Amino acid sequence: MLDRGVLYYAEKHNDPAFPFRKIKDRLNQPDILFGNLESMISDQGRDMGGKYSFRAPPKMIEGLILADFDIMSIANNHSFDWGLEALLDTKNRLAEVGIKPVGGGVNPYRPVFIESGDQTFAFIAHSQLGAPGWIGTETEPGIAIYDEDKLKKSIEKSQKADLVIFSIHYGIEYQQVPSQNQKYLSRRAVDMGVDLVIGHHPHVIQPVEEYKDGLIAYSLGNFVFDQGFSEETMEGLLLEVKVKDGQILNYEKQVIPMNEYFQPHLD
Repeated sequence: MLDRGVLYYAEKHNDPAFPFRKIKDRLNQPDILFGNLESMISDQGRDMGGKYSFRAPPKMIEGLILADFDIMSIANNHSFDWGLEALLDTKNRLAEVGIKPVGGGVNPYRPVFIESGDQTFAFIAHSQLGAPGWIGTETEPGIAIYDEDKLKKSIEKSQKADLVIFSIHYGIEYQQVPSQNQKYLSRRAVDMGVDLVIGHHPHVIQPVEEYKDGLIAYSLGNFVFDQGFSEETMEGLLLEVKVKDGQILNYEKQVIPMNEYFQPHLD
């Protein structure tokens, strides 16, 4: 989330990429880097009047470029904070700098494919949070609000991929254990053919679970966010998954704290 307090310190240091300066070398290592974008990046739209309304100015995309993100979900409960115009502008801005947006726009349920080496990865992104009016279709823009039937169809469309990754915005804020709903949706996704589930929304780290042949990260917590009121909300989980021949070989979990300027760091 690149607005509010995060933006304050970036502007104070006159550096739009400030949030990622201390972690960029680590983030530049993977072949594919994925994240959930909790604030739109735009100068368009209007504040829809939510309790918390996030929109980062266009310059803040420099941090995502520095971190070398390859793909980002734009399907979450803040997707429409500044309306459809800001959402679509964000989608276009990400694409212009080589970051693939997933979960938003026209036909937001479609999988987005990334090739790395001789392997193909399919990314699908849904949000269980959001209003019915936000739902995108094959002809009308919006976001992918969770729908099991549409998820199943997206998985079927991902058959050419070696690995299917499902990003889902769900769960209960500040709860350190996954809810029964999270467990059901995640395990159901694996049962349908997803290999890796990446969860977010609770703002705190939740467990990573091996389920059948799949891997479920229920919540990665906050990576860049200005919730300085607790230790739990000032850290995120960097999950590194190693894949070969379409199979998850192993994975590593690394808890990354933020400093008082909301910069994730290793030291």
